[in-house]
Amino acid sequence: MNFELMAEAFPQLIEGIPLTLQLVFLSLAIGFVLAVVIALARLAKDPVLPRLAYGFVYVFRGTPLLVQIFLIYYGLGQFEAVRESILWIVLKEPFWCAIIALALNTGAYTSEIIRGGIQSVPWGQIEAGKACGMSRVLLFRRIVFPVAIRQALPAYGNEIILMVKSTSLASTITILEVTGIAKKLISATWQPIEIFLVAGAIYLTMNFIVTRGIAMSERRLNPHLKDRPLPKRTALDRGVTAASAPAAAVPSKPAE
Repeated sequence: MNFELMAEAFPQLIEGIPLTLQLVFLSLAIGFVLAVVIALARLAKDPVLPRLAYGFVYVFRGTPLLVQIFLIYYGLGQFEAVRESILWIVLKEPFWCAIIALALNTGAYTSEIIRGGIQSVPWGQIEAGKACGMSRVLLFRRIVFPVAIRQALPAYGNEIILMVKSTSLASTITILEVTGIAKKLISATWQPIEIFLVAGAIYLTMNFIVTRGIAMSERRLNPHLKDRPLPKRTALDRGVTAASAPAAAVPSKPAE
């Protein structure tokens, strides 16, 4: 193990973090707005909108993200109409092609998370809002959406972690984020293990910060969790079976 090479590679890989974070934040922001629209379309009573939304979700959840990136970056440029349109200003740049692919992909997954959160809102709270004379827009903004986000936050945290890791695929279209720089260093040193270990440690650190941020947000949005004591470890948690646990730890069956 070449620790000297790892120490030399670390500062160079750190330089790719700002670009990685740009990919994450922009794709998540665009994808979240898209996800809300798709989730509402899935729940609409219109006979056409739910089918269109379902088709979008099915396509982007059923195909690999790498294929989506290649189709957007390499595929759309094959059409002359695209190259001559105003869209070519964006589609000719690998950065924006990666953003579009990541945003569409996370939008499909996040829409299902939000849809589940909306459907989990207790009907009694909705009825209470209607009884207070709230309009549909106000009811959604003040009751349905906040509760849905609170319910969907743990699952959405997993999606954020997946997006941090998915940005590594942007290196396949010449973007020099963390993985792109790692590939460049590997082509020069021919020592992939050391380079990828450092890159993996960087991704692990970023995802650790994400998990702590999600946990703090969850506790902030759920005030009843702030003062909840940590659960006590039982005999089974310590690896002791009920048979080998002390007699006092095993509740006896009450006498009839």
